[in-house]
Amino acid sequence: MAAENPVEILQEEATCPVCLDYFREPVTLECGHNFCRACISHSWEGSDTDEAAQEYKDKIQVYLKILRKEREKLLGFKVTGEKKSQECLKWTETKRQKIMSEFQQLQQFLQERERLLLAQLEKLDKEILKIRNDNVTKLSEEISRVSKLISELEGKCQKPASEFLQDVRSTLSRCEKGKLQQPVAISPELEKGLRDFSQKTVGLMETVRKFKDTLLSALDTKRGEYLASFTQANVTLDPGTAHPQLILSADGKSVSWADTRQDLPDNPERFDTAYCVLGCEGFTLGRHCWEVEVGDGLYWAVGVARESVRRKGWISHYPEEGIWAVLRWWGQFQALTSPLTPLPWSQVPSRIRVCLDCDRGQVTFFDAGDQALIFTFPPGSVPGERIRPWLWVWGSLLRLCP
Repeated sequence: MAAENPVEILQEEATCPVCLDYFREPVTLECGHNFCRACISHSWEGSDTDEAAQEYKDKIQVYLKILRKEREKLLGFKVTGEKKSQECLKWTETKRQKIMSEFQQLQQFLQERERLLLAQLEKLDKEILKIRNDNVTKLSEEISRVSKLISELEGKCQKPASEFLQDVRSTLSRCEKGKLQQPVAISPELEKGLRDFSQKTVGLMETVRKFKDTLLSALDTKRGEYLASFTQANVTLDPGTAHPQLILSADGKSVSWADTRQDLPDNPERFDTAYCVLGCEGFTLGRHCWEVEVGDGLYWAVGVARESVRRKGWISHYPEEGIWAVLRWWGQFQALTSPLTPLPWSQVPSRIRVCLDCDRGQVTFFDAGDQALIFTFPPGSVPGERIRPWLWVWGSLLRLCP
């Protein structure tokens, strides 16, 4: 066996097994091996990095597993949600078609009833016209006969006595026979037909009112909940806007009409011709309500008006003028639309609740006693400007509540 070369042994012991170069800052490990300080440090760093990377890779794998499951769940939710949405859309479409069909059938039913009622009215018209034409014909003939007899008598009176006495008895006999018989203005049968039809229309109007009230109640679920959504406004009347013949109470809660004109300043805000007064409060947002006690007054109107409503000269109390209200005029109860809308109430409420929805541009009137609907001006009717309570009074007393 050849002897080892001492030089080679020395070179091997002086060489770093990592960089294969002579040691630079050699260090000896516990195991007895020697390395350059930089080489062993770099080797250790690489080992720590691999271990750290592996540790985080393991954690990431755990999260990947969780996230993949979450993604599967979310995809399931998406599919389920889409399916549910489609089912809901199908349901709403079915309901839409059902509602349209029901209202179409209702419209057809009402149109048929309308045609029948109008046909009955047309028949009554024909009977009335026939009687009128018959009366006109008979009266014209009678007028002609009487006029001819008058002329004959006037001529006979101008004749000498001997001539006058000739056939005088015959002439008088014709005068006796020609006594006027008053024509029948309306036959008993026609009078009965008019009376029966009048009863039908009264019943119809009352039925329609109840139907509208029932329908609104059903759509609102609970009328009380709907009315509760309005804020009760403490309204007082603005004396600066009151017509000089309107007398306001000291607390601004009541107004009455007087037949004498007060000596008041003619400021721009005052109504100088129409018997009107505005509330002090104005509204632009939200839902507000107040009540007006009208009692048994025969001439009044209750509602709202835009703040810019005209104050001078005659004004029409219609939406075109900036007024939305209901009116009592003697025995008639009407909504101030153009044209007027008769309200089918056999007994006018003694207390009216005004509900103003500024956000929808709508004003609705209720009987404050039983919460029955009186009339609604549809959404969008009332403009977005400031709206104030409005009253018109003639020969009556109105009181704001509370």
